[in-house]
Amino acid sequence: MTQNLELFPIGNCAASALVDEAGRFVWACTPRVDGDPFFSGLLCSRDPASESARGVWAVEAEDTLSIRQSYLRNTPILSTEIVDRHGGALEVIDFCPRYRQFGRVYRPLVFIRLIRPIAGAPRIRIRMRPTFNYGERACATTNGSNHIRYVGGETTMRLTTDAPVSHILEERAFRLEEPIAMFLGPDEGFDADIAITTERMLRETTFYWRSWVRTLSVPLEWQEEVIRAAITLKLCAYEETGAIVAALTTSIPEHPVEDGEPGRNWDYRYCWLRDAYYVVQALNRLGAADMLENYLGYLRNLVDVARRGQLAPVYGPRGEPPGTEPAPAPAPGLEQGAGPSSEEASRAGHVQPVYGVGLEPVLTEWIAPHLAGYRGMGPVRIGNQAHEHLQHDVYGQIVLSTVQAFFDERLFRPATVDDFYALEPIGERAFELHDKPDASLWEFRGREAVHTYSSVMCWAACDRLANAAARVGLPARSHYWAEKARQVRATIEARAWNEKLGRYAATFDGDELDASLLQLIDVRFTTPGDPRMRATMEAVESGLRRGGFMLRYALPDDFGLPKTAFNFCTFWLIEALHLSGRTAEARDLFEQMLGRRTKAGLLSEDLAFDGEELWGNYPQTYSLVGLINCATLLSRPWSTVR
Repeated sequence: MTQNLELFPIGNCAASALVDEAGRFVWACTPRVDGDPFFSGLLCSRDPASESARGVWAVEAEDTLSIRQSYLRNTPILSTEIVDRHGGALEVIDFCPRYRQFGRVYRPLVFIRLIRPIAGAPRIRIRMRPTFNYGERACATTNGSNHIRYVGGETTMRLTTDAPVSHILEERAFRLEEPIAMFLGPDEGFDADIAITTERMLRETTFYWRSWVRTLSVPLEWQEEVIRAAITLKLCAYEETGAIVAALTTSIPEHPVEDGEPGRNWDYRYCWLRDAYYVVQALNRLGAADMLENYLGYLRNLVDVARRGQLAPVYGPRGEPPGTEPAPAPAPGLEQGAGPSSEEASRAGHVQPVYGVGLEPVLTEWIAPHLAGYRGMGPVRIGNQAHEHLQHDVYGQIVLSTVQAFFDERLFRPATVDDFYALEPIGERAFELHDKPDASLWEFRGREAVHTYSSVMCWAACDRLANAAARVGLPARSHYWAEKARQVRATIEARAWNEKLGRYAATFDGDELDASLLQLIDVRFTTPGDPRMRATMEAVESGLRRGGFMLRYALPDDFGLPKTAFNFCTFWLIEALHLSGRTAEARDLFEQMLGRRTKAGLLSEDLAFDGEELWGNYPQTYSLVGLINCATLLSRPWSTVR
């Protein structure tokens, strides 16, 4: 029987959790998205459904007959309806509160579960089994008459409830005759009527999300699919700093792992500048300026650090201040990373491809020994060695993300001349590195080359700086950056074009194929009608397409040959098909991809070649970006129904 990542995210841009098909919390980290998993059941055992499973928060009915789940319309609020064999039924509403209060957005580290009887008096059992230290131990408990404290690790959490506390502590079955409210948050008193207060929070959170969705400019077709993707992309933002994480999970493998096989298991709970660029680009197409503006604040802080050649304070993988705890040993096999020398890393303008959500530059990678992994397929990695890599495309992504602020009149803080001058060192770095080797956007750990995609993004940095300079009235600087862009373009055309094969190659003076070549159109380096690009598109499709789905590349990497398709690249193919005049084929493939989504309407990073099972971290921002971009590109215009 095929298994899939049937998980429903909830969140509020500070807290987030994944709820499985049975209505169990199986993943939620504290005190923030990249922290210790308070609910670790997704990676803690082979079967989170077993009675001995740890790291879960379950509401179970005796003699369950059926379970049905759905989000409340245009929200990330989850409803789970459970029906038993005796005619009893209940509903569980799960959400993290988010709404405007006292002139600001209230988004605490809080999870709320409302349990409501629908029919009869079903007998239920509440299993509350949080863990700490990455699945090593169960949290200790203390309790009062209406609360339970869960103690362990950095964060003590308090469950306040109007359910009998002993029923929860003893996991005792009992009749559900009245609604129950459960409020899990920081270890603070709850001095209000919990039933009334949580119901008010539900109403206001519902209103917040539906109001936000109303601001989106959605396409005529596939509206529900786009709205769900947009809401989930917003959940991947850590709003306090403006960071956007690549996914909410760590170490969901890219493909099934056999015993003794090195797993492609990575921690994606950090802010890749590349991924974040694609997220804000997609949401901009929907008119969601709030995500762009918040992320620009995160980028301005990084640019300041890079401009001064400084590093932010270093925190360990568990978030501890320097010197308080020795960092764990790196995970085995990581010594081959394409990392910068100490001299290189300290130079003004150096930017890493990935940072922590709190701007942390050091994300030491290590293996959590007490977590078995998704379906037992470890290892579980914490941290990510990519922070050591040289990935030169990031300079382009910083400029591409920022340049809209010079033109967008909607923003509270439009970019200024000072912002342009602050951005110029990023452009200088892009020009300096446009023909230098790096680890590529795919983060190869054992080899380097001059990658065409990275060079094109360096060209884009120079090209867009010329546009920004003209916008703020600096014609001399505009000419300067236009000339830099011209020089980079000449280098790319000379060295990325393979005359013998009649197409662009993925590396300078090479012959490799890479799906990222399709992005030469998106960044306006070329057009789909250009004969060189048309030949390249044909070669990429022929060499990397497997049925309806696309590989990133087909050559062996540090872990052998790729065994699954990469969803974002399939969406790139869909765009390319449409732009080359094959729109009917593009729409058909797009519908196929929509059919591969989970019941929550979402996608992970990878897909089996037969299209039957999703793999990789979840929900994956790249994949949801691709869904939004293709829907807006392929949809019939609104004018057709007016």
